[in-house]
Amino acid sequence: MITGIQVYNTLTRRKEIFEPVNTPHVGMYVCGPTVYNDVHLGNCRTFISFDIIFRYLRYAGYKVRYVRNITDAGHLEGDRDEGDDKFAKRAKLEQLEPMEIVQKYTLGFREVMRLFNTLPPSIEPTATGHIIEQIEMIKVILGNGFAYEVNGTVYFDVEKYSETYNYTILTNRNLEDMLANTRELGGQDEKRGRLDFALWIKAKPETLMKWASPWGLGFPGWHIECSAMSAKYLGDTFDIHGGGMDLAATHHTNEIAQSEACSRQQPAKYWMHTNMLTVNGARMSKSAGNGFLPHELFSGKHPLLKKGYSPMTVKFFMLQAHYRSTLDFSNEALEASEKGYRRLMNALSLLQKIQASGTTDFDIAALRERCVVAMNDDFNTPVVIAELFEAARIINTLYDGKGKIDAGNLDGLKQLMQDFVVDVFGLQEEAQGDNGFKEVLDMVINLRREAKENKDYATSDKIRIGLQEMGIQLKDSKEGTTWSRT
Repeated sequence: MITGIQVYNTLTRRKEIFEPVNTPHVGMYVCGPTVYNDVHLGNCRTFISFDIIFRYLRYAGYKVRYVRNITDAGHLEGDRDEGDDKFAKRAKLEQLEPMEIVQKYTLGFREVMRLFNTLPPSIEPTATGHIIEQIEMIKVILGNGFAYEVNGTVYFDVEKYSETYNYTILTNRNLEDMLANTRELGGQDEKRGRLDFALWIKAKPETLMKWASPWGLGFPGWHIECSAMSAKYLGDTFDIHGGGMDLAATHHTNEIAQSEACSRQQPAKYWMHTNMLTVNGARMSKSAGNGFLPHELFSGKHPLLKKGYSPMTVKFFMLQAHYRSTLDFSNEALEASEKGYRRLMNALSLLQKIQASGTTDFDIAALRERCVVAMNDDFNTPVVIAELFEAARIINTLYDGKGKIDAGNLDGLKQLMQDFVVDVFGLQEEAQGDNGFKEVLDMVINLRREAKENKDYATSDKIRIGLQEMGIQLKDSKEGTTWSRT
């Protein structure tokens, strides 16, 4: 088992050696999508990042229970328990039942995750499937004196909670400043305190999704679902809780408060957050017109894109920045990532054609160790990619006959590429064009070979140059001719 993994803990604001609550078992909870709309690219970055963490922990020898929820009820337009229910709003717009909306966008989300070749979580619970657990948790919070009920709605009492616990422990914000910057309660507001938030919301007559509770018909608040589901599947205290950094100030802050008010324990040992996306230096947002949906990025059908980029190219692009760093999208950066991704895939292909020579010019064990050290440093994927490019350089050198490698190191090189390119990063070869593309290309390469054998070098060169203009690079060796995309 690989030990010495360091993770940056948002809770303590420093890197810490990862020590699971129950070795070798690791519990990881990541806030999943709210499925009333297409998943946006910022969500994709979060889920891709935690997929890499999931994969690496398994590679390191840990048994991981990865829980990623689906929010399919109880999510309002604002963080102040106000506005329209997003699911009902979308259902009316598309003239569908709310659960049809849930099914449609859940399937869409899973398809996008499949295109990015992320592993499915161990458990994918839904808010609507855990209404009982949420009600039971609210009962305990009420019984512990940290909530109150008003006309069928139950609110969490932040100021009461803050008498015993640190409400702003995750963000280190000043509670007095937060209170000062929160608007005064209006005469019609039922809340006792400005920062109080709803655990259970009374349903209006027109509410489409509602359930019976001790406080009447209603639906759960946004935050309580994650507290209830993480406790059910991972226990009152577990290892890693993750999500985008935009969730830290409100959603995750309130999760900690709810869980602690219920069990008297901190829910997660390590809190991890991914950073935001920008486009040409500006924050990515739908309102600014620079927000990409995944299918727009794949097809290139967006005013800011010169062309479409494949899912693996986009994934490779994301891995070139640390998950806690801002990631800036541009056509130039995506084009560079496309070349880098192809470089690794070409190296994987050439590696299968290399033969051992009995001696070695390369230290593959040291190369693997550098990859492990980088991943142990808070999952530093950009450094690992640099090491994998070094592995690709070695592979090209060997294939060109300019270096030697013994059988043991050759096996080690193959295992290194399998472990980090395929198993940890989840990169894979993508289908290119129609199903007959490879067969047609092989036929053209054979025609060129026959032309060379007949000393018809003009035709041979014409084929080679023509393919190069189409983005196909040929490489001749004593084993034959191979091709790669430029």
